[in-house]
Amino acid sequence: MTTAKPTRVAAFFDLDKTVIARSSVLAFTRPFYEGGLLSRRTMLRSAIAQLQFLLTSAEANHVDRLRKHVTDMSTGWDAEQVRSIVAETLDEVVSPVVFPEALDLIRRHRDADHDLVLISASGIEMVEPIGDLLGIDTVRASVMRIVDGRYSGDLDFYCYGEEKASVVEQLAAERGYDLERCFAYSDSVTDLPMLEAVGNPAVVNPDKALRRHAVDAGWDVLDFDAPAAASHRPSPATVGRTALCATGIGALAAAAVLYRRNHVHHLHERLVSTNSIKPLQ
Repeated sequence: MTTAKPTRVAAFFDLDKTVIARSSVLAFTRPFYEGGLLSRRTMLRSAIAQLQFLLTSAEANHVDRLRKHVTDMSTGWDAEQVRSIVAETLDEVVSPVVFPEALDLIRRHRDADHDLVLISASGIEMVEPIGDLLGIDTVRASVMRIVDGRYSGDLDFYCYGEEKASVVEQLAAERGYDLERCFAYSDSVTDLPMLEAVGNPAVVNPDKALRRHAVDAGWDVLDFDAPAAASHRPSPATVGRTALCATGIGALAAAAVLYRRNHVHHLHERLVSTNSIKPLQ
């Protein structure tokens, strides 16, 4: 008995600095403060951590420091309160920091009938609602241990480094993805295992080490602009999930994508090679 050859295609997206311009966890610092979860001092420390996150590369030591800051900060928090705050403030916090070019890529992959997967080292409580906002059904993220309804400070699953590649391979085995035809996007050299697991890796605003590796390997290098202010474009929630993932995204991203059209066209040609999308006219 022969095993059927995998035929499905997926696009795997990292979140922080790939789809959104900030740390997804630290982006909620102000709502957490206003909800009584953070003190002023801790909020200031979080602002400093956010600045360091934006200005430094995502190498392992920097990521580990950010992880420790987040787990220490959230120890003892009521998990249900966190979910409630995220749900109530999701659109106002996340929409202004989404890269329009990332939305365009999501649309193109959806138009190509590719499965969309969001994979992040950030907590599932933040990442899952963001995935829903973006119209991404499959989300894999870190899971903090909950004891008596509160975060203990420990992690049950850290979706980072090799673990991301394991998630990709597990989903491929479960769903029949042809990894040679799949796509992956990330900004961080720590995601090399995930990027190398697929046949079509691309790097987004990469750190120095990842940019160097991508150039040497001949991978696509995408440099996204900082997102426009929320007042200058409709938010995902305002447009609505259906419109966000269809024509609205194209209009939203058009201005920001124009000058790097060649990069997007090159990626589109790879989508065409999957035989599931028509060429750009």
